Amino acid sequence: MVVRSFQRIVCGVSGGVDSAVSAYILKQKGYEVIGLFMKNWDEKDESGQCSTDHDRDDAKFVCQHIGIPFHGVNFVKEYWNDVFSPFLKDYQSGSVPNPDIVCNRQIKFGVFLRHALKQFSADAIATGHYARTSVGENLQYKDSNIGVKLLKARDSWKDQTFFLSQIPQSALQRVLFPLGDLLKSEVKHIASEVGLQRIARKRESMGICFVGKRKFPTFIGEYIEPRPGNVIHVETGEVVGDHQGIHHYTLGQRIIHVNHGRFGKCFIVDKNNLTQDIIIAPGTNHPALFNEEFYTTLPNWINKEPTGFSDSKNCDLECRFQRKVLPVPCIVNKCSGEQVRVTLSEPMRSITPGQYAVFYNGEECLGSGVITQKGPSLYDLQQGQKITHNQRST
Repeated sequence: MVVRSFQRIVCGVSGGVDSAVSAYILKQKGYEVIGLFMKNWDEKDESGQCSTDHDRDDAKFVCQHIGIPFHGVNFVKEYWNDVFSPFLKDYQSGSVPNPDIVCNRQIKFGVFLRHALKQFSADAIATGHYARTSVGENLQYKDSNIGVKLLKARDSWKDQTFFLSQIPQSALQRVLFPLGDLLKSEVKHIASEVGLQRIARKRESMGICFVGKRKFPTFIGEYIEPRPGNVIHVETGEVVGDHQGIHHYTLGQRIIHVNHGRFGKCFIVDKNNLTQDIIIAPGTNHPALFNEEFYTTLPNWINKEPTGFSDSKNCDLECRFQRKVLPVPCIVNKCSGEQVRVTLSEPMRSITPGQYAVFYNGEECLGSGVITQKGPSLYDLQQGQKITHNQRST
């Protein structure tokens, strides 16, 4: 086993409070810290101003204030090719991808990491993510059979292991997460105490970076042509409305293109890329919205495969496909081919192909796979039972 001590750290600085405090903490602990601002998108708003320019100014101010070098790097091309283009392709096919997870894998812990190691001879990088590793801050294992585990942050509400579930082991061995043991309130307090009050008060960025302040249907409509289709009632098979493209909608979303006086509030339970049909059901808790089983691609296991996975045995884990939904106990089976079957201990609402199923074992984030298809819904199962009962009756 080779143990490596980190000294020179390139810290990603975004202009926000999390990355600012991360850089400050590392500097206080005696690391040689270099601040690196990454530009991934250059869209300007209606006033001709690019929000990235404001963020860069804030990031530069932070570095000057805490006394570390500031540098910038442009990854617009890489982001377009590796994140945005696949995002559009998936949306056009009816899937709903998660660009934040892809960005972490391809950009922040891919090209950013390689740039830091090559251009600055860094030992590691650091980010403002709320997460921890099994080896702490000061030492990392390199070329070891032990491996590094990705662990949940102390602040359960801010924990971001969900978005880090696709990063490879080789990257995790070169990463520090200074905020892993801090609460968000503590991070803001530190920023204010060291003279970064303006950064601490800054509104936190939310949502997909390239959408900005625009409504998502307006944004996606700039890149994908309308493809009209029908809205179909799941129980009757009746066409009850129309739409301008399945890429505007996601599963579980309330849809307004129907006669509410007749059906009440309706929600999307499925989309068909071949016919462009959207299937809806009345009521937010209709059984057609819930599934107990789904399939994923072979997961990226961050450290190592769960015991028994290679032998196609039952693996008792936990999973979630939305960050702010608590993990649900599940059984994971490796199927023939490149598929994994996930059986949930309780039905989950609006399981969505294209999203990531993220797997946990207690505090450890094991990795994730892309959801490829759903199993039968509770409504499908109920209908099957009715058919079987009727056949027996005759």
